[in-house]
Amino acid sequence: MLTPLVLEVKGNSLDDGPGIRSAVFFKGCPLNCIWCHNPESKSFAAELSYDHNTCIGDGTCALHCKQNALTPGLIDVVDRSKCNLCFECTKFCPAKSLSILGKSMSQDELVKKLSSDKPFYDVSGGGVTLSGGEATMAMEWVGGVAKALHEKGIRVLLETCGFFEYEKAEEFMLPYLKNIYCDIKLINEEQHIKYCGVSNKLILENIKKMFADRSKYGYDFLPRTPLIPGITDTEENLTGIAAFLKENGIPKTELLAYNPTWHHKLEKIGKAEANELKDKTSFQSNEQLTRAKDIYKAFGIECI
Repeated sequence: MLTPLVLEVKGNSLDDGPGIRSAVFFKGCPLNCIWCHNPESKSFAAELSYDHNTCIGDGTCALHCKQNALTPGLIDVVDRSKCNLCFECTKFCPAKSLSILGKSMSQDELVKKLSSDKPFYDVSGGGVTLSGGEATMAMEWVGGVAKALHEKGIRVLLETCGFFEYEKAEEFMLPYLKNIYCDIKLINEEQHIKYCGVSNKLILENIKKMFADRSKYGYDFLPRTPLIPGITDTEENLTGIAAFLKENGIPKTELLAYNPTWHHKLEKIGKAEANELKDKTSFQSNEQLTRAKDIYKAFGIECI
C-alpha cells in the first residue's frame, strides 16, 4: 500500500468545497500541467522550499549544510545541484525561510487531526477535502482515511484530475465520498498531452462513469475547468467541453478563474523556468469569465 506524503493540512478553509472544511493536500500527481496552482505537489518526494522574501540572510543555514549548497545573500540561496535533501538547514533557519514540503503521517494521526474540527463541519455543512497533487495516486491509503472519516459522520470531498483506475476507486474510495470535483481541462487529446503531459482519454471516460454512478454511491459530482489564458479559455476548447457535458447529460459545471499566484510557488522550489505563461500574471477579469460562461449557457449547461 503506497503511503503518500502530506504537503499541507489547511484548516478553516472556505475555498475547497461547501461549508467550513479542512483540506488535505497530498504530494504526487500523474499530470504535469504547465499552469499547476500547486507545483510543489507534483513530485511524490519531499522537497526543499526557500522563500527569499522572508530570508534575513544571517548565514546560519550555510553553517549546517555539509554539501555547501547554500550561499546567503543570493536571491536563489539554494544550489539545487548540490543539495541532497538532508533538510538539516531547515532545523536552523531562524526565519523559517527554508522548509520541508511533504511529511509522513499515519492514517490514524491524520484522521484524528481532521476529526477535531467536526463541530465546525456539522454546523456549516462542511467537511474534509482530499486534494493534491492527486489523492487517488495512493488510492488504498487515502481511501482508508476517507472511510474512517465517513464512519465518523464527516462529509468527504475528493478533488481529482480524473486520471486513475476506476475499479480501484470503486473499491477503496467512491463509497465514502459526499462530493467529487473533477477537472476537465482540455477536450483535445493532443493539446492535453502538450500542456498536461498525458492523454485525456482515461479522464473523459472516468468523468462519464463518475457522473453515471453518483446515485449508486450517493455523492454529488461536479466537473470543473480552470481558465488558463490562451490554452483552456479558448472558444474552441470551451465549446468542445460544453458539447461533451451536454452529450453525457451532465447539466452543471464550474469555471475557475485564472489565478497567477503559482508563479511565486515555482520560485520557492527552484523551478521558475520560463514557459509561455511567464507573463500571465493578471487575475481573470469578470468580462472574461462572463464570456466563458456564456459559451456553456448556449449549450444549456449551468455554470456556478
